[in-house]
Amino acid sequence: MAKGKARGGAEAAAKRDEELRRTMERLEEGVRGVFESARYRRYLAVMSRFHSYSANNCLLIAMQRPDATLVAGYRAWQDKFGRQVRKGERGMRILSPVVVMVKGEGDDVGEALDGSAGDGPRRRLAGFRLATVFDVSQTEGRELPALGVDELTGGVARYEAAMRAVSEVSRYPVSFEDIPGGAKGFFSRSEPKRIVIQKGMSQAQTLKTAIHELAHSVMHDSGSEGEGPALPGRATREVQAESVAFVVSSWLGLDTGDYSFGYVAGWSEGKNLSELRASLDEIRGAAHGIIGGMEQKMAENRETEGLERVRAIEHEPDAACRSLSERAAIARRASARDDRAPRLPDRSDR
Repeated sequence: MAKGKARGGAEAAAKRDEELRRTMERLEEGVRGVFESARYRRYLAVMSRFHSYSANNCLLIAMQRPDATLVAGYRAWQDKFGRQVRKGERGMRILSPVVVMVKGEGDDVGEALDGSAGDGPRRRLAGFRLATVFDVSQTEGRELPALGVDELTGGVARYEAAMRAVSEVSRYPVSFEDIPGGAKGFFSRSEPKRIVIQKGMSQAQTLKTAIHELAHSVMHDSGSEGEGPALPGRATREVQAESVAFVVSSWLGLDTGDYSFGYVAGWSEGKNLSELRASLDEIRGAAHGIIGGMEQKMAENRETEGLERVRAIEHEPDAACRSLSERAAIARRASARDDRAPRLPDRSDR
């Protein structure tokens, strides 16, 4: 008997590993398809017009607006992108270089920017001034090209059970709030640590975002105070979290490819699959752990709900007149919709 159980457990683990492998292959194929599309070329053409900020300015932007993604000055939003900063928006302050033209070797103003020498005019860095920039979430106007849908739509089978499992698996509180700036969710690594989800979204987007932020809390809850290994860069963190969200959502029967493929492609530095491939082991490990935890919690909750239904039946007015078999049949019918645990759909389901 014990050997049979052990063999069954090993077979289930092997099946899950194979399902995870197939799902990761589908994710890689989907992201590669984005890279090879004409839509991606249009996306890169627009992204190339955004200024490349220095490391110091990137740090200043992150300190003032951690969820910033695409940043430009007030006039740049108008002239280059056909968008207008909304009235009342507060910009981020960064350092902008002050460049002057000087002549002759006797001028000693700052550092030459163009490597020029001799007596001709040359550009020199005279210093820095404060400048104001705004994130795309603070603007409105002409749509920027996107690599995927902006938000998933539709419902999710057993949505309440899945969201309950996410909350119970998470080490930190999960709450729903109005998040300024257009972010769909975030995991706060500073105390008090928590997961926050934008309220009012569709079931599909809410569940996907909750799993994405849960993945952040599992994979990236270190390095903020010098403890544990250093965190990877933000691009790698986003690729990892969204990949885990895609895998776990697939296990729940929710196909997030229209959103996840473009999200992973957009955060991939070098515009290839290097971040995804380098993170495969971490993604598989985190997805496997989250799926295992959610599966256990959902099974425990189904068992509890079944017992509660039986107790409710026992207290019905005519319960004493029913035979044991009749009451068991009623309990089975009442819990029939919860009998099946979520599974990873095979390719025929997609």
